[in-house]
Amino acid sequence: MTRLNLVLLLAVLASALFLVHTQYESRRLFVEVDKANALARALESEHDRLEVEKRAQATPLRVEKLARGALQMQSVNPALTQYVNAPASAPETAPAQADGAKR
Repeated sequence: MTRLNLVLLLAVLASALFLVHTQYESRRLFVEVDKANALARALESEHDRLEVEKRAQATPLRVEKLARGALQMQSVNPALTQYVNAPASAPETAPAQADGAKR
């Protein structure tokens, strides 16, 4: 009878240790999930902030200002327009005729 009591006592102790270990792991994993959720919220907030900043940076007025200032671009006017003619020596290619009978 004492052997059976000893075996049962060891089984109870083993199950108690296993229960404590399982609760500890559960709490540790819950903390990890909570940290991951907090990081996800922070990253989502940062993403939203960057999207707003991107929209603010891409306004037509700002792009035009940068084009005029940094790239020294100007509006089109007849004084700046240069027309390029095709060279006279280049043969002109005739469009392909649909029926093939006319030559």
